[in-house]
Amino acid sequence: MSIAVSPQDLKNHLYQGQRSTVVYTTWAPTAGAAFNQFSSLHIPTSHFADTALAFAGTPGSRVGRNPLPDPDKLQNWFERLGLRAEYPVVIYDDGRGLFAGRAWWTLRWAGVGDVRLLNGGFAAWRRAGLETLTGPGNLPLHSNLVVVPGGMPTATIDEVKEHLANPDPEVQLIDTRSPSRFTGRREHLDLKAGHIPGAINVPERELHVDDETWLWKSPEEIRAVFETAGVNLDTIDKAIIYSGSGNHSALAIAALEIAGLPSPRHFVGGWSQWSAVRDNPAERGD
Repeated sequence: MSIAVSPQDLKNHLYQGQRSTVVYTTWAPTAGAAFNQFSSLHIPTSHFADTALAFAGTPGSRVGRNPLPDPDKLQNWFERLGLRAEYPVVIYDDGRGLFAGRAWWTLRWAGVGDVRLLNGGFAAWRRAGLETLTGPGNLPLHSNLVVVPGGMPTATIDEVKEHLANPDPEVQLIDTRSPSRFTGRREHLDLKAGHIPGAINVPERELHVDDETWLWKSPEEIRAVFETAGVNLDTIDKAIIYSGSGNHSALAIAALEIAGLPSPRHFVGGWSQWSAVRDNPAERGD
């Protein structure tokens, strides 16, 4: 079954009495503002999670803007959300899917087996005219899941440096940021502009049908986007994928799974961690 769930399928699942843990994720300047967004309107049975607090760690120049979360803190969120091994987790946000994608990848990394994404997010649910609620959301069940890091492959900054020093032709670096940031024409978030030398640019937004619905392209179209960019899908499990701080790249990994492909190694610190080190090289241009 695809990890991309349509609004109608989720509605049918919920209204037939089948149990799921539905999680609304968002990223707002303050935790209070984030919860206000959730409580003002959400899908029935939803639970609230602030992506910055739940699915990322404390930022810093040594680890990047959105590093991996502390397992003990993530365990607390397992309890707050009432995650259960026997129920699938369906995640959505009210934007283009970046926060949901990061939550999806982090939960998979933490050992949660059945995690899915609402295709098109909350906007798709609302376009379909499906029921919404206000209020604090559902009360959580007692969680029977324990955080077990390592459920998804990762790469450290030292492993990226080792690859540059001793290149393996089967290992490709994939940068999922926009072309303007990849080429160094525009950089408003990190300390240097450009990309890690030798990286291939596969902009995450190209994996969607359009910039209005943010629905996923078909598996065949997703594969074609990567292949056209020069990615060898036969060795994609050896590749290292990154973005600015692990959000766009997490969503790109989800797209690869939708396309039936294994996950590459995720350099979660991404360009925010790489560019913070003065001596790390940067390339500009296509």
